[in-house]
Order: sequence, then C-alpha cells, then structure tokens
Amino acid sequence: MLYRAAELTVSPVLRAYFRPAVTGRDYVPRSGPAIIAANHISASDEVFTPIAARRQVFYFAKAEYFHGAGLRGELTSRMFYGLGQVPVDRSDPKAAAASIDVGVDLLAEGKLLGIYPEGTRSPDGRLHKFRTGVARLALRSGVPVIPVGLVGTDLVLPPGSRRWRRHPVGVHFGPALDFSGRAEEERSARVLREVSETIRSAIQGLSGQEYVNAYGSAVKATG
Repeated sequence: MLYRAAELTVSPVLRAYFRPAVTGRDYVPRSGPAIIAANHISASDEVFTPIAARRQVFYFAKAEYFHGAGLRGELTSRMFYGLGQVPVDRSDPKAAAASIDVGVDLLAEGKLLGIYPEGTRSPDGRLHKFRTGVARLALRSGVPVIPVGLVGTDLVLPPGSRRWRRHPVGVHFGPALDFSGRAEEERSARVLREVSETIRSAIQGLSGQEYVNAYGSAVKATG
C-alpha cells in the first residue's frame, strides 16, 4: 500500500523534476519475475530504477535498518517494509547465503528483485568485480536477468551526502539474459564466475564505466 501511494504521488513529481533519460524500458516485463541487476553508484539508485521500470522492485537492505530503537526505529522499519525492502544481515555469511533463498522465494511470487552484484556502492565511480550471488539467483531461479546501467545518480545524491541535487540521470535497461535450465550448474565455481562476468559485461556496456578487477569492498578498505 505504501509503495502504491508513493507511485501515485511521489514518482510523478520525481519524473517531472529530474526527467531521467530511460532507454530499453520494454525489456522490463510488465508482469512476472525477473532479476534487475545494476551498477551501484548512489543511494538514489533504488529510487530511479523503479521509477524508470514503472514496476515495484524489491531490494535487499541492511538488517539494522529494521531494528532501530524507539518510535523512529519503528517508523523506519515500517517504511522499509512498505516500500518492499527485504532485510538481510550482511555481516553474517550464513544469513547472507540464506538471502539467496529469500530472493528465490520472492521471484517465485512473480516479483522483480533488484540486486547490485558488486555487493556495495562503488567507492570511486568505476565498476568493480561482481560477487557471485547474482549468478546463484539466476541459475537457481531460472528467471531472466535484466541488466541496468545507471548514469549520473552519484551527482544527484553523492556518497556521504543527504542533499539531493538536480542533475541529468540515465537509466538504461538491456535485453534479458537467459540462464534458465541450468540450476545444477550452481555447484560449479567456474560457471558462477562465467555467469557473473556475462552480467557484468552487459551492465558495463550500458553504464559506460571503467572496470576494475577488484571487489569494491576491498578498494574501500585500502582507500
């Protein structure tokens, strides 16, 4: 209900104000499940992608967002749930693995599942090595993967800032990538990497970013 209200009130205002350049929207199915795999350069990515897709996109969110103290924490938790955010404990490897099961369940319900395969927001605007979670989701669920290239969102809401700025934004959807009928191949580390690289190449072609063969989290740690 909260998402529907935002779609009818907030989304049109944001579209009119920012006028995002959207290409390839027809690649997003009007109904049924798909994985929306995108580069991640700003916290505003999760706003512009659903606006451009014209469908609700469910995202994994840090579990701590759902467990704040007091009234503010309760309101924040309800807001995240209402907007389709799914809690995941990123600090616990077992819980992170369980999030794949949660994602598959959401896809089985016909939802769009948004994922940032880099596993973190880019620390320098470049595209970094992908984690294999997106490959596991694609192989296990068999649903199409829609690659997305986001451009300019980091200038609308720069990392570390809470102030939104008006700046041209591009949301570019690519043709669906099909990995159906290959669930048994999830056990192969080689296949997981190949699938991840196929998705990465498609996203890079849409975003135009320079690629760095290192995980974004590692670059953050050394930066």
